[in-house]
Amino acid sequence: MNDTPGWASPGSAPSDGEQPDATGAPPAEQPSDQSGGDQPQPPTQWSKEQPPSGQWSAPHPRIPGQAPPPPPGAGWGGSPAGPGYGPPPGYGAPGGGWGGPGRGPGGWGGAWGPPPAAKPGVIPLRPLGVGEILDGAVSTMRTHWRAVLGISLGVSVLTEIVTILFQKFVLDDQATTATLRDPSSSASEVGRAMGEVMLSSGVVFLVTLLGTIIATALLTTVTSRAVLGRPVTVAEAWRDARPQLLRLSGLTLLLPLMALAILAVGMAPGILIAVSGPTVAGVALAVIGGLGALVVDIWVMMRFSLASPALMLEKQSIRTSMSRSAKLIRGSWWRVASIQVLAQIIASIVGSLVVIPFAAIAAVFSGDGISNLMGSAGASPGWTFLIVTGIGSVIGRTLTFPISAGVTVLLYIDQRIRREALDLDLARAAGVQGYGADTTATPGS
Repeated sequence: MNDTPGWASPGSAPSDGEQPDATGAPPAEQPSDQSGGDQPQPPTQWSKEQPPSGQWSAPHPRIPGQAPPPPPGAGWGGSPAGPGYGPPPGYGAPGGGWGGPGRGPGGWGGAWGPPPAAKPGVIPLRPLGVGEILDGAVSTMRTHWRAVLGISLGVSVLTEIVTILFQKFVLDDQATTATLRDPSSSASEVGRAMGEVMLSSGVVFLVTLLGTIIATALLTTVTSRAVLGRPVTVAEAWRDARPQLLRLSGLTLLLPLMALAILAVGMAPGILIAVSGPTVAGVALAVIGGLGALVVDIWVMMRFSLASPALMLEKQSIRTSMSRSAKLIRGSWWRVASIQVLAQIIASIVGSLVVIPFAAIAAVFSGDGISNLMGSAGASPGWTFLIVTGIGSVIGRTLTFPISAGVTVLLYIDQRIRREALDLDLARAAGVQGYGADTTATPGS
């Protein structure tokens, strides 16, 4: 039986020891009456040592440095040209030649990685870094500048006008300062002067606190909309924030009162000892207790630093919002505290760069401005000094309000993304098509 040319197994000699001719056709059959031993045998061209059947590949030019093809049944597999044929030229071992996706140079698509996060607004919808949080606060102010600057400028102007009028018409700073600096003043006069100073400081603090509450509430709404890429007007922000203003005021007042109570508890033993016993030991104990209470104050304030956005955005009560803040910050206190401190440092630097030049200008153009700037005795600030410094304060607050409020809101959103996969809800709210459909969220820490 004759085999079809090209399909014979290359690992064995032609059947019956016959040698094919140059065209590949089998030789003519020998007469049956002649013995094979009487005929001269043509010299064979096959080596005595042949590879096993089915493991030989057709010879073809090999690329320098290319690995040999794998045997049939492994790697790329056989070729339609016939059993035992290796892969076409140019296909090397995995990692060389054409390669597959992600196999490095020469591959189809380079290294694979997760798809980029959706970014409908000022931040990408994924866990944020420090720079992204700060950039998000600045981007909110830059993108939605009408609403942001309108809110912060309006609140700053009203706050500064009330403060200037109260200082000029209600408080007699000149008499109070003279009384406190006069060594011959009686105890009642000193007590009355101290009361006026405390009243002045308290009123200014309350006015500033009220302005901060309003600005925080409105800017929280603007920032939350900016994350979704949606613009908002001042009227819309006010309408959304107004129902929560009373609760936000209570929360904003409660936190400083808690800090004062902790400080009082820490210093109380030393004060009692100083009053009833050794003064030096009592003062030393009061200082140590005050420092310890200050550390506790910092820990408590940072623990509840996300309560304001939780109250405004989740429409929660004061107690629930404080609990939410503590839950979100648990395990991330140092990270949240460092970002908050960094934001406050940046805001203070920006405010100082604006306020200090205006204070110097006020000192130059007002008649007794230098004495007011240095706090000299008997110096009463004039209108020029108050107005110029007030303008500097307004500009400084206009720039710092959005930074402080924006960083706090974005920190709150970042913590919820890490712990509760809020990015999926935000993407759906922003109308991102198909975002998170095949993604299993893994809360971070």
